[in-house]
Amino acid sequence: KTVIITKSDESESNTKYAQGGIAVVIDNVEDSFEKHIEDTMNAGANLNDRSVVEMVVREGPDRLRELIDWGAHFDKKNNGEIVLGKEGGHSKHRIVHHKDITGFELEQTLLAKINSLSNIEVIQHCLAIDLITQHHLGLEVQREDEINCFGAYVLDQKTNRVRTIKSRFTLMATGGIGQVYQTTTNPSIATGDGIAMAYRAKAKISDMEFIQFHPTALYEPGKSPAFLISEAVRGFGAHLKNHKEERFVFNYDDRGELASRDIVAKSIDSEMKRSGEDFVYLDCRHLDAKEFRSNFPNIYDKCVEMGINPESEMIPVIPAAHYLCGGIDVDKNGRSNIMQLYACGEVSRTGLHGANRLASNSLLEAVVYAHRIAEDISKEEAKVKMIDHVPDWDTVGTKDPRELVLINHTRSEVQQTMSKFVGIVRSNDRLERTVKRHQLWYEETEDLYENTTLSVPLCELRNIISVAYLITQQSMQRENNIGGFYNITLDNEETGV
Repeated sequence: KTVIITKSDESESNTKYAQGGIAVVIDNVEDSFEKHIEDTMNAGANLNDRSVVEMVVREGPDRLRELIDWGAHFDKKNNGEIVLGKEGGHSKHRIVHHKDITGFELEQTLLAKINSLSNIEVIQHCLAIDLITQHHLGLEVQREDEINCFGAYVLDQKTNRVRTIKSRFTLMATGGIGQVYQTTTNPSIATGDGIAMAYRAKAKISDMEFIQFHPTALYEPGKSPAFLISEAVRGFGAHLKNHKEERFVFNYDDRGELASRDIVAKSIDSEMKRSGEDFVYLDCRHLDAKEFRSNFPNIYDKCVEMGINPESEMIPVIPAAHYLCGGIDVDKNGRSNIMQLYACGEVSRTGLHGANRLASNSLLEAVVYAHRIAEDISKEEAKVKMIDHVPDWDTVGTKDPRELVLINHTRSEVQQTMSKFVGIVRSNDRLERTVKRHQLWYEETEDLYENTTLSVPLCELRNIISVAYLITQQSMQRENNIGGFYNITLDNEETGV
């Protein structure tokens, strides 16, 4: 029996908003596994685990066929062949997509499969609070590699009661951390809950400094999540321009708009700082209008809704926090260092992405690791027994919070600080200032947590602070600029400025 706990309704997730597609080698004439592997390694600045890259790339086609067998539809040519797109960092056309809503198509396919199986129960609107380990049972653990996970405590948002979910195996598939920042393409639920829970349980967390900022989110001040203008639009031929209508990315990289995301995002950030403007433009006016509307119907409709006609006007865009390359350390079977605890998707750090994720490798990673985790659990199932007794969640001594404004204010302060000081461009001074603020955020929030009734805003704030701390600390430990990490202090030291 499998129980899926979901924080919002069953369809709300980062996957739902993934526009681009799945990077899979199915053209063995122009493309090859070796080319996809090298593109992935190059994008990740060779900090990737090559054996993991090879495994994921080679197992991708089987997982794609499985999704198609389950009912997933992907764009096809008139002759029935799957259309293959090309995105930044890819040397060949290998992106399988369903218009500009690939993630949504994937999710609907999986939900339909889930609903057809009687042994899967989905519990919606439950926020996981903490993983259950020996700590909650009053047992001492001598070494960190002896910690076991026995399930999780979850807050039922409909009854506001904490439920105890016991499990022999627990899989974290809790998505990203975008809400740590002011501007993000991630939905409101992406508050880093899984990483924070795992960190409190003593799981190993790494590569948190490598955050991918999507270069082109639609510029809408104060709107979160930001609407994503897919990488595929630049792959289709769109140009990035400044307010003088000059293409500027070639000043930073010979590949121009098709450079990897970290380079394009830094290029836009630099151009904005140089000009003092709040955004740059994505120019689609020269593209075939009919094909643009056909390939990107949602993007086109959103622009029109905003009063922008992509056929005659440029689209204002800005970088936004998009994807975390780090997370919970796992092996090739998705196992963390905590026994019976697995992680999959953006919450995990598999070694696939290195210092920067190659476009459309995230859905690929998720489906490959989900399959491997399921197989591993099947092999281990008979060896692990369900724990007999887990104490109920202790609510003694708590009271309802008098002022939610305290929670909202701290959350906004964390987001502003992280965006300004620990964003695309960082510096030692900015990181040190952020560390000082962390201590205050932590102390104030822990006091609220210990003395008030649990609520979703409070739990989310606690998790956001933990994730912000990990990003900042691991940014301070990074001694070189590479991939998605850039510290201007290190750059000045290297150049002698």
